[in-house]
Amino acid sequence: MTRLDLSRRVVQGNCSISVVIPCFNEESTLQSCVESVLEAFAPHPDIHLEIVIVDDFSTDRSLLIAQDLALKHESVKVDRHDRNQGKGAALRTGFRSATCEYVAVQDADLEYDPKDLVGLLSPLRKGLADVVFGSRFLSSGEHRVLYFWHSLGNQFLTFLSNMFTNLNLTDMETCYKLFRREVIQSIDIQENRFGFEPEITAKVAARGLRIYEMGISYHGRTYDEGKKIGVRDGFRALYCIIRYNGFNAPPFLQFLVYVFVGGTAAVINLSVFLLAMALSIPVWISASLAFVVAAIVNYLLCIKLLFRHQVRWNATLELLLYGFLVAFLGIVDVAITNYLVGMGTNGALAKCLASAIGLVLNFTSRRSLIFPEKGNRS
Repeated sequence: MTRLDLSRRVVQGNCSISVVIPCFNEESTLQSCVESVLEAFAPHPDIHLEIVIVDDFSTDRSLLIAQDLALKHESVKVDRHDRNQGKGAALRTGFRSATCEYVAVQDADLEYDPKDLVGLLSPLRKGLADVVFGSRFLSSGEHRVLYFWHSLGNQFLTFLSNMFTNLNLTDMETCYKLFRREVIQSIDIQENRFGFEPEITAKVAARGLRIYEMGISYHGRTYDEGKKIGVRDGFRALYCIIRYNGFNAPPFLQFLVYVFVGGTAAVINLSVFLLAMALSIPVWISASLAFVVAAIVNYLLCIKLLFRHQVRWNATLELLLYGFLVAFLGIVDVAITNYLVGMGTNGALAKCLASAIGLVLNFTSRRSLIFPEKGNRS
């Protein structure tokens, strides 16, 4: 990351806000966006404004426009990435550069009206909130009518996020999020693209911060007009909701995620076994190989989706404990099956009951023994 401007002074008023604008190839709207932000705060001399433009290695004239704006307006400063990294990475850079009391996110594409930022500041200035979300679904203001499936996808992701965070937001995917500066600068943001939205929502929820939501207007644009978010970002958001909320989610939701993890591992187990048998590999070798591959898949999915490792144990000890647990629960599964069959239970039913018991034991033992955490990581 190359810093282009370090000299802008911050003049404290009754209140100050840093508006971070991530920018990638927005030459047609960037100047209008910055001017709109300036105009929105011009009638409020009690609010000191700082605008931080982060150019994410644009290939058009966006950087030149940003530099020109910085020369014209003392409140504007510019950072630039040496390679394209994504919106989340640009925001991470902008948040580090912010110097004001409050920090807001503003996209450069003019889908959101900067005048709404002044209203969104209210709960922060009153000391009621640590974070404020601007909701496109609460407002009675102007809304451009666009994609049905896109809107439905946003609402589904918000609903799923709320299930995991126990919040009642109406618009988790909104661009407009305002923070107290010390809050956003203390959070480790890992997502580089649009996964920032569910990640930051999960992390502010895990900290028990005071979150408010207010209605805003929305002037969405089409893909022909330059909209960048796509289907793969929707799937990434789905992953991020589970990934960053997993350990803090209600136990029944964690168990449902583990059912998916265990089910995936079971399918892998069966697939590898059948493939090995088709290659004329002896049954005991096929079964052992399939079991080991499935155990590895289970371990990786636990880390990627539900738990986070190397918090209490180092990596080697964690793997040893995991291996021991898998072997022990395998013995338990066989013992339960044999016991039930010996008691006269049908073999298939005995195996299903043993598997159900094993599923619960696997989940509880992984959560409490293999992947225990002390506190929240964010």
